[in-house]
Amino acid sequence: MSWFKREDNEIVNDSEKTVRTEGLWIRCPDCGKILFKAELEANQHVCWHCGHHFRVDARTRIENLLEPGYELVDLELRSTDPLNFTDLKPYKRRLAEAQTKTGLNDAIVNAIGQLGPHSVVLSVMEYAFIGGSMGAVVGETIARAVDRSLATRHPLIIVAASGGARMMEGIASLMQLAKISAGLARLDDAKIPYISVMTDPTTGGVTASFAMLGDLNIAEPGALIGFAGPRVIEQTIRQKLPEGFQRSEFLLEHGFLDAIVSRKEMKDYLSQTLSWMGA
Repeated sequence: MSWFKREDNEIVNDSEKTVRTEGLWIRCPDCGKILFKAELEANQHVCWHCGHHFRVDARTRIENLLEPGYELVDLELRSTDPLNFTDLKPYKRRLAEAQTKTGLNDAIVNAIGQLGPHSVVLSVMEYAFIGGSMGAVVGETIARAVDRSLATRHPLIIVAASGGARMMEGIASLMQLAKISAGLARLDDAKIPYISVMTDPTTGGVTASFAMLGDLNIAEPGALIGFAGPRVIEQTIRQKLPEGFQRSEFLLEHGFLDAIVSRKEMKDYLSQTLSWMGA
């Protein structure tokens, strides 16, 4: 009789006792450090080693800027497919996939609430929705935010994160540049403050319209801001562009921005700014 007996039992993982680490860590693209996601979220998605600002969704930005009790508005608008457009896939399918992925009807969210002691109208773009592209719905949503500011005389803040106009809607997307710019002119005539906050990336028709029309134009550190991409510009002017071209630090140095503000300081900065603007 043997002292030990080996039983041919299959080893089964107990799901309740298994420690899952997949998706809990993320590598910073700037410094290469491995970051714990929960700590990164608590730090407003800013790397504490090098200060790299990760991209965040529109709802998170609203939550970081406004006091509890804010209200999301103008969420019912949906894009159509006026051109019956198809490239690698039908535009209708792109819209459906983006709506499922983000839980939004389009690439922007309007909110009304308090930023510190100030009542504001806040409009935030969602880059995860077809690259934050600006179609008819984005244009109409921002136009409604302008109308709310005019009606209440509350300052308007727009947080941009976009690849530009949504060309799947053709001329309808390009007309939003003029539509929004005209609305902001009315806001200026009424002496109501408008602050533009540019995040990574802010490009194309968004830069060419409302993103650069603020009474104050500010950006997050390291944000890509421009109209055309660096490769297109180099091929057009046949010159090598300087290091860091189209990043917020370069633009501030050359007078295109009024300030660069880190995400953790953004709320206090905007509150102080609205105070001296007489909001």
